[in-house]
Amino acid sequence: MGNRAVVTRAARVVVKVGSSSLTTKGGLDAARIDTLVDALGARLGAGVEIVLVSSGAIATGIGPLGLKRRPRDLATQQAAASVGQGLLLAHYTGAFARHGRTVGQVLLTAEDVTRRVHYRNAQRTLYRLLELGVVPIVNENDTVATDEIRFGDNDRLAALVAHLVDADLLVLLSDVDGLYDGPPAREGSRLIAEVRGADDLEGVVVKGTGSGVGLGGMVTKVDAARIATSAGVPVVLTSAANAAAALAGDSVGTLFHPTGERTGTRLLWLAHATDARGRLLLDAGAVEAVVRRRLSLLPAGITGVEGAFVAGDPVDLVDENGNAVARGLVNFDATELPGLLGRSTRDLARELGPAYEREVVHRDDLVILRH
Repeated sequence: MGNRAVVTRAARVVVKVGSSSLTTKGGLDAARIDTLVDALGARLGAGVEIVLVSSGAIATGIGPLGLKRRPRDLATQQAAASVGQGLLLAHYTGAFARHGRTVGQVLLTAEDVTRRVHYRNAQRTLYRLLELGVVPIVNENDTVATDEIRFGDNDRLAALVAHLVDADLLVLLSDVDGLYDGPPAREGSRLIAEVRGADDLEGVVVKGTGSGVGLGGMVTKVDAARIATSAGVPVVLTSAANAAAALAGDSVGTLFHPTGERTGTRLLWLAHATDARGRLLLDAGAVEAVVRRRLSLLPAGITGVEGAFVAGDPVDLVDENGNAVARGLVNFDATELPGLLGRSTRDLARELGPAYEREVVHRDDLVILRH
């Protein structure tokens, strides 16, 4: 019988499973998928809504393409994902059908969920799938994502999806049964059953890049747990073999308790799912206005522009010491901004037209990174 109330009372759960838990050197392992889906099916049968974030598309495509290992170049990764994604979804479709469930594929890029309109579309799609009783299967859109717009790992994607769907719980499944205070294989390493804050992670050594078919390692999982818990979502980290026990509320793996409160979801994506395409250098007055007073950024407070970005791209807002204090979606191209710096929007509108009366970064498209 489960004894983790935060798990057993969760009505909507995001579950992430890594490539190493679904595949072997020979490719996709159908038995592993069936075992996982059986564990998820038990919770679905109890009325719990589940969103599955599944890696494995690239790893699944390696065999059919005759490749011996995970490709390193982006074009071949995209080709492998194109082949593997269909095979992976076909297995999930069959496995969930045994539990009377339909699945829906949702492929995301970071750009899909940081730009306002795209974000709302992604959220609306996921909510509607859940309303229809469908199990959304989410993955990064590896077939089109470039290095510049990639999440980089599905652990981080899962943490952000948990916010996108307002989940009550995030479960991260891998080939390790929890977080240890040292290498799990080393004698004397101890499983950390609960993490309530940063102090519980002092002295914990997490490194490595995981298996040969996946990208994630324990570093990415702890980082994903930090993102989720900082905005109010508890996290269970354990192995795929423990999936059924973890979802039943048994004390397996590591439970990360929430450290913060729910926050604006799209801005969480902006902070954690994007890399800045450039930097805007701010004077002290602009830093005060943006960080303390939570106002929009106007051209009068910008002293310099770095990078090659276009309107709509994420940029970092940097203080006089070179520290990034905020990130936002910029309303002008990098080539336009130098001629606007230090000037009031009223003067700019009078000289250049009403289009130049707008903010450089609107406060609704801005997230504070440090206070």
